Amino acid sequence: MSQIQPTSPERRTASQATDITAGGGIPINPRNILLFLGVAALFVITGFVQSWPVALTIFNMGLISAIMALGVNIQWGYAGLFSIGTMGFVALGGLAAVLIGMPPVTEAWSAGGPRVILALLAGAGTIAGAVFLWKRMAPGRSRTTTLILTLVFGFIIYRWLYDPATSAIEAVNPSSTGYLGGLGLPILLAWPVGGVLAAGAAWIVGKIALGLRADYLAIATLGISEIIIAIIKHEDWLTRGVKNVTGIPRPVPREIDLQQNPAFVAQAESLGLSATDASTLTVRLLYTALFLIVLLIILWLSEKALKSPWGRMMRAIRDNETAARAMGKDVTRRHLQVFVLGSAVCGVAGAMMTTLDGQLTPSSYIPLRFTFLIWVMVVVGGSGNNFGAVLGGFLIWWLWVMVEPIGLAIIGGITSGMAETSALRAQLTDAAAHMRLLTMGIILLVVLRFSPRGLIPER
Repeated sequence: MSQIQPTSPERRTASQATDITAGGGIPINPRNILLFLGVAALFVITGFVQSWPVALTIFNMGLISAIMALGVNIQWGYAGLFSIGTMGFVALGGLAAVLIGMPPVTEAWSAGGPRVILALLAGAGTIAGAVFLWKRMAPGRSRTTTLILTLVFGFIIYRWLYDPATSAIEAVNPSSTGYLGGLGLPILLAWPVGGVLAAGAAWIVGKIALGLRADYLAIATLGISEIIIAIIKHEDWLTRGVKNVTGIPRPVPREIDLQQNPAFVAQAESLGLSATDASTLTVRLLYTALFLIVLLIILWLSEKALKSPWGRMMRAIRDNETAARAMGKDVTRRHLQVFVLGSAVCGVAGAMMTTLDGQLTPSSYIPLRFTFLIWVMVVVGGSGNNFGAVLGGFLIWWLWVMVEPIGLAIIGGITSGMAETSALRAQLTDAAAHMRLLTMGIILLVVLRFSPRGLIPER
């Protein structure tokens, strides 16, 4: 038998020839570097053309979008789970920011706090009792009757405790509070807590829905996401509902505090900046530093997981689930693990987003609209590649924000020769607001046509 000769440099593929491996084993491809530099140039151009506070604001939301894209990529890119309930887990992260960061409303707790907790415990006990009876009793009419009586009796007790308590809480100064508030802890603690809340909800959802086929799983996760958001919208005692929770504490100083600091004002003047501009830039940069640290930690952990034996097993399950089952792998359990992990990452991003906004606005969580946007980030960036998901998060968010003003400028130039009263000019100007969805669709089609595996494909 002839010996196998090592592959010569001339026979390597183009992608292999251009890949350089760093000390940590991370592939560095010149094309990928150019893609990241190109996206970075978009933010730099935004800073020069508009303003640096605007560019940093978009960049900070791009960091959060990249984290959301990583969460979806963990579910879809690692295991092939098609979940469109992302916004529900993001909303739970936002709820965590309220529950952790806001101070408690003492009067509301006195009015009905203990009774609400007792009602929730009664509801959870009823469900646990029903599950216990279903598993322990033999099938038949007696089990069905006992189960129905348990649920009805438990529901009556739950409502008897819950309704008066929530009414009393919501009656406490409803214009500014009308809810229980939070724990008054440092807001940074809300970020991991948001991940824990989302992970807990994902575990419950996964135990129910992960046995379904891909299309049914998508429908189930969308429905559960709508339920979560509906609860956050309508349970005023918990989140003030559509009245919004404002004044959420910040992990960085407020601009007004910096402007009233003589040392900061003197430092700003020495740099040739006004106190207002310097304070705005400082706050934005501090948020950037915090968000960048979280993104790098999650990206590093995601890469470690992807290259571990667990990650290789997940990709094997994704590529051929039947073969993985034949090899003795518990596919449903592994799907549950990856579903919980991806949802936890989305929960962390949701808490970060609410912290950046400084308020919880439940009506802003639109499942289909923003879930679609995050999926576009993952598909365009490169499904199965964490760096591709990050690239897609930055690129698509920048386009989502900037397409409308760019479209207005283009349409303004096209219609500059038309009369001010022209119906066509008014129609084209109004249509610029709808260019976001059109642009996302075009980008998705173009990428799927010419680079179906994304801008940075899975290796």
